[in-house]
Amino acid sequence: MTRKRTQIVLALTYLSACVLYAGDDFTFFEQKIRPLLADRCYDCHSAEHKIKGGLRLDSRDGLLKGGESGPAITSGKPDESLLMKAVSYHDRDLKMPPKKALAEAEVNAFKTWIEQGAPDPRVETTVIASADKPKRDTSKSKSWWSFQPIRKLNPPKVKDNAWPLNAIDYFILAKLEEANLQPSSVASPEVLSRRLSYDLIGLPPSLAELQHPSPIKERVTSLLNSPQFGERWGRHWLDITRFAESSGGGRTLPFKDAWRYRDYVIESINANLPMDRFLTEQLAGDLLPHANASERRSHLTATGFLVLGPTNYEEQDKQMLRMDIIDEQLDTMGKAFLGMTLGCARCHDHKFDPISQRDYYALAGILRSTRVLKDYKDNVAHWIDTPLPLDGDAEVALQAKETKLAALKEALNTSKAELKKAGVDSNLNQLAPGALEPSKLEGIIVDDVEAKLVGDWKHSRVYRTFIGAGYVSDKNEDKGAKTLTFTPKITDGARYEVRFAYTAASDRAANVPVVVFHADGESSVTVDETSPPPMDGRFVSLGTFRFEANGEGYVLLSNTETTGFVTADAVQFIKVDEDEIKKESVPQVKPLNKASKIKGKPVLSEHIKKIEDEIKGLTQNGPSRPEVMTVREDDLIEDCPIHIRGQIRNLGEVVPRGFLSIIPASNNLPPKDQSGRLELAAWLVAKNNPLTARVMANRVWLWLFGEGLVRTPDNFGTTGESPSHPELLDYLATELIESGWDLKHLVTLIVSSRTYQQASDSIVVQSDPENRLLWRQNRRRMDAESLRDTMLSVSNSLDMQVGGSNINNAKAVNVNDSSAQSLEYNYQFADTRRSVYTPAFRNKRQELFEAFDFADINGPIGKRNTSTVAPQALFLMNHPFVMEQARKAAESFLKSSKTDKELIKQSFLETLGRSPSEREANLSADFVQVSDSDSNKEAQRLENWSLFIQSLFASVEFRYLK
Repeated sequence: MTRKRTQIVLALTYLSACVLYAGDDFTFFEQKIRPLLADRCYDCHSAEHKIKGGLRLDSRDGLLKGGESGPAITSGKPDESLLMKAVSYHDRDLKMPPKKALAEAEVNAFKTWIEQGAPDPRVETTVIASADKPKRDTSKSKSWWSFQPIRKLNPPKVKDNAWPLNAIDYFILAKLEEANLQPSSVASPEVLSRRLSYDLIGLPPSLAELQHPSPIKERVTSLLNSPQFGERWGRHWLDITRFAESSGGGRTLPFKDAWRYRDYVIESINANLPMDRFLTEQLAGDLLPHANASERRSHLTATGFLVLGPTNYEEQDKQMLRMDIIDEQLDTMGKAFLGMTLGCARCHDHKFDPISQRDYYALAGILRSTRVLKDYKDNVAHWIDTPLPLDGDAEVALQAKETKLAALKEALNTSKAELKKAGVDSNLNQLAPGALEPSKLEGIIVDDVEAKLVGDWKHSRVYRTFIGAGYVSDKNEDKGAKTLTFTPKITDGARYEVRFAYTAASDRAANVPVVVFHADGESSVTVDETSPPPMDGRFVSLGTFRFEANGEGYVLLSNTETTGFVTADAVQFIKVDEDEIKKESVPQVKPLNKASKIKGKPVLSEHIKKIEDEIKGLTQNGPSRPEVMTVREDDLIEDCPIHIRGQIRNLGEVVPRGFLSIIPASNNLPPKDQSGRLELAAWLVAKNNPLTARVMANRVWLWLFGEGLVRTPDNFGTTGESPSHPELLDYLATELIESGWDLKHLVTLIVSSRTYQQASDSIVVQSDPENRLLWRQNRRRMDAESLRDTMLSVSNSLDMQVGGSNINNAKAVNVNDSSAQSLEYNYQFADTRRSVYTPAFRNKRQELFEAFDFADINGPIGKRNTSTVAPQALFLMNHPFVMEQARKAAESFLKSSKTDKELIKQSFLETLGRSPSEREANLSADFVQVSDSDSNKEAQRLENWSLFIQSLFASVEFRYLK
């Protein structure tokens, strides 16, 4: 066996050819870097304001040239870049911006950008006063092909009228004849059967189908009616909508109900929901009328499209978070539906396409009037969880349970109120008068729940002298890794006394470092938390400092070099006179004591405990109300002002809500009392919109040929490619519209063409090596899901359950608890369901997906990268999953009474979709044969067959679709 193993290793290693391509992509720069530079850097480092230290950051040349200290960035090397050194605040002599450090997410954005090679489309320009600014000449971009009306042309005439099977073939053949090229022959029945099966359902054809192929028409009908069609084509759509089951980022949050959106997509495609309706429901399903509970559930679930993007819910500037979410929504909607890079117009008019900044904020107003976050004031924001209605008796039973729960909770609140009147809580602890609401204290109060937490802080209520709902503790862990930032909203510039509240105890740290960042610089203070706070047992004064109105002052506490527990409750800012510091005291805190002897109170406490137990039992048992991630109309419907240079606080003209001016809109504009999402959806799918149908038709072609007629499926703008067959693209777009946006009709039309059914293994034609004229079918590397599902299918391990949650322990999380991310980071991918149901986390992926180019789900992806790299061959050689499926397949095969020859043929059919040649059959038979000298022939036979099947899995032919 040593010789055979060596042969396998050598054979698999030979497969590792490397083909990589990378091009400049300015999306990340436009979305993350340009707004950050404009907001935090341009005031000191741009031609429009001033150029400190000789450093300009408003152009790429300025960054590369640098200032007095040298180049600001070293492309691809953040550790060697002065910019990273400055914004990281690691060098006490070089800290930028000087008044307030960037947030961790902002620093990481700079790092990621420099690692990408710092792609930057900016060129140095002369600053022109807005009044003198010349108008852009958009005439050239307005005449671009994709903005012209869709035309349905009759198929062209061809010389060989015997070749075409339908109208598609006439368009293709006319181009081939014009170029003096001949189309390829029709693929063999085996090849067509395998191609159709993978293209339409993502699974290998059955043995019966391979051995006795059905007529194309019958086969296509059968596959389109299979529930697996929705799973396969739903996965395509999920790529475009950047579907994920976690928020991403360092403190990633799991989306426990994201699977409902995934199931909505699969069910809609299987039901052949018209594509115009499909798009409308995802933009405005919550606003649509519904006939029953099932339809209402579907409509609400569809709006998950607007929620499931990568979001930094920890962002403390909620207005920045709000606009970042809107920008991400517009970017996704633009690429997915229109094939337009709308995000480029956030800071300025689009440089290449006729999309103005006014257009961007006209659309932004629609989404700004749509609520995505539950509360804009939460320390860590949260999406909206909407209860779903049930059907018939299930809804009646659930309503009865909810009515009873509501009555119990009301009784509980009444009983607790009675105890509170007596000055005790439900545990008979006397309520300390020092447990204060922030609103009862003087000045500006920043409670711990409003502070920005870095690291794992524990919320506590053990010592009842707290402000608000409690205080936080560092748990005496991870010293140097935890900070708290208290940022006040100061509207009146003046001097303020800054007071810090904490809970004292003997096990506390005696050297807690606190830094106050104020208008005149920064001041460091050390607090001894082993001693009671000197100001009424609650506060210690940090000093008096000057703060500017709407400035960037804050208080930063850390646990660096501390010994003992570090606690923090709140920071108080009290405006003071220049000559005298006010020292009004807060109410004195009284010691806690038991009130168990108060007459009647123990009985009431037991009653409360009984109600609480009943509520707990009722909650845990019986039907429960499902929830889904949705949006809703915002309480404030408003138009959006232009954000100058993308900055949220540098506002310009207010733009009425509307659509792209390049595409004429009907009179159905957004009403004053609604967001306008319904009208936006109607504009998207209107017959006079030349983009949406073209983009959808091109995607369908891409999913069946591996390349679109437009090879930049997410960019139909002037920086994208022109279609290879513009008349055919318009024909398909018109077919889609006139068929009632029928996806299955368009798929059937394309796969029924001679063009689709061509062979792919023809000799390369030098005049068209990229096959732009489609003289053959493209040979394609199968995607990660098909590879995994096929291995599971061959081993008889594939679980074909359709729909439902597939994440173990998926449940609601406390977004303020940093342990919420452990579900993702510690997740073990052990399921055997189809890959479309494999948990789609943003930070952690199934290992096979990582190796075989699974979509980057941080943004819309119309076409995945397809690489051929050494780690793929190594994965198939060494990964336990591949070995396990090969062994399970071998065990299944060897239970059969078939001969080795029959099993070898079956192995080839199930893995490669064809029978072995005579030479392959003989070599395979020799490989699996057990030597007479082997002591344990049964074990050796299983080992041989396992290696044989693994070698088929590792072959190039297994990974590619002809």
